[in-house]
Amino acid sequence: MVEDAPRLLLKNALRSILTAMVLGVGFAWLMDTIVDLGGAFLARTAVLLCIGALLVLLPLPAHHPFDRLGAANLITMIRGVLVLLLLGFVGMGTTPRLQIAALCVAIISAALDAVDGWAARRTQMSSAYGARFDMETDALLIFTLSVLVWQFDKAGAWVLVSGLMRYAFLAAGLLLRWLQRPLSPSLRRKAAAVLQAVSLVIAVAPFVSRSLSGPLCALALVVLTWSFLIDIAWLRRRTLEMMAATRCKLT
Repeated sequence: MVEDAPRLLLKNALRSILTAMVLGVGFAWLMDTIVDLGGAFLARTAVLLCIGALLVLLPLPAHHPFDRLGAANLITMIRGVLVLLLLGFVGMGTTPRLQIAALCVAIISAALDAVDGWAARRTQMSSAYGARFDMETDALLIFTLSVLVWQFDKAGAWVLVSGLMRYAFLAAGLLLRWLQRPLSPSLRRKAAAVLQAVSLVIAVAPFVSRSLSGPLCALALVVLTWSFLIDIAWLRRRTLEMMAATRCKLT
């Protein structure tokens, strides 16, 4: 008997998620031992991986029209595990070994961001699920890095705005429905996000002084803010145009 696509997808996803979780716990144990975090990091990461697994699995059937996850989503899943490892470092101190571990994990996660989109196009398995998965992983990476930059005293508390801006935009969309309208793909938006991630990764490095990391993160934040303002202005203008067109049809 041939299994239907949803069941095949669920089986494939569960295998992939469980494998990613086992690898994540293994890496967490290794880093917990090397950085000497007393077991707290391992326990925290295990909880984060369980939460992440649920968030990955629940929307899958409704938004991924294939019978398997595909290479692109598997790469994004690896990135997600790395980002959750980074999130586990939050509140764990500022030791040089911790900063080096955070830098290595951040570099690998940021580098893989250039691969998953290519893999989706190569395998012709692009989907709304994959695009959203990649976007949310990017957003969580930037948020986590901004917190670590502040934690490591590489910039003031204002750097948290870098990581919170997207979530503030989503929250505003709950009050202003026109902010939920889809945006067309933009090279400017991608460049701003890349600059943001790269600047935060550099700032996390223990050998980068605050005199360099502060201005670098500030510049990236200005560019990110400018990009968000352009998108907001476009959405507002588009909404007004649609409202005007609707009024014309009624009159």
